Amino acid sequence: MAATAPRVAHRRSYLMCRPDHFTVSYSINPWMQPSTPTDTARAVRQWQALHDAYVELGHEVQLIDQAPGLPDMVYTANGGFTIDGIAYGPKFRFAERAGEEELFLDWFVAHGFDVAVPAEINEGEGDFLLAGDTILAGAGFRSSKASHREIGATTGREVVPLTLIDSRFYHLDTALTVLDPVVEDGATTTIAYLPTAFDDASRAVLAERFPDAIRVGADDGDAFGLNAASDGLHVFVSPRARGFQAQLRERGYQPVPIDLSELLLGGGGVKCCTLELRI
Repeated sequence: MAATAPRVAHRRSYLMCRPDHFTVSYSINPWMQPSTPTDTARAVRQWQALHDAYVELGHEVQLIDQAPGLPDMVYTANGGFTIDGIAYGPKFRFAERAGEEELFLDWFVAHGFDVAVPAEINEGEGDFLLAGDTILAGAGFRSSKASHREIGATTGREVVPLTLIDSRFYHLDTALTVLDPVVEDGATTTIAYLPTAFDDASRAVLAERFPDAIRVGADDGDAFGLNAASDGLHVFVSPRARGFQAQLRERGYQPVPIDLSELLLGGGGVKCCTLELRI
């Protein structure tokens, strides 16, 4: 399908965390193999390339310091969900990441957010993606279904539950990306997703709500291609997701390939390293 209107880049504000203490010393997702050596310096260089690409294209990047002993803190998307100046904090499924919770909450408080401390297990933008005025909410491996109700009550937004069924795609942001962060009046939000990552009911919901979505193939899903970030024109994406990049160009988007292969050893890519700040 060809693009029907020119795509427009919108300035975004992101929270990132330099991976100074990155390593894989435990396994909480199928991508993590502690027996595979990791190169922290290489992870930092790749992360810096993403950071610099955002800045060069006009986006604001704020930083939170990574604490020793919390190697997954680089994946800031899991650190909360922000909208209208509200920061709904994280409550991690695994004890290995629980130490991040207070650090993210403290950062939000220090930067003027109205913080909502969660009672339910959730992993922030890993499982909550804003599509227009609606929050798409993932469950199945990390965030609980009860957190869907909690974030709806906290934000006053419609929440659409989606169930993930492939453990390799354990967060929603590994299987679905929102390509239009700002939707003009009358426009439809464009998303891309990996159909095989979802159960039948969720695929039906996505097909009904987003009939013009980009459906991404298995090879690009395996390349973590859906773990992408978009400003409405530029899509920051894995260079290995070549088919997805071609689909994006057909729709008028401009792929910006960013190699985060070292950070993928921890189960994270572009979006995992990017928490959007909506004040």
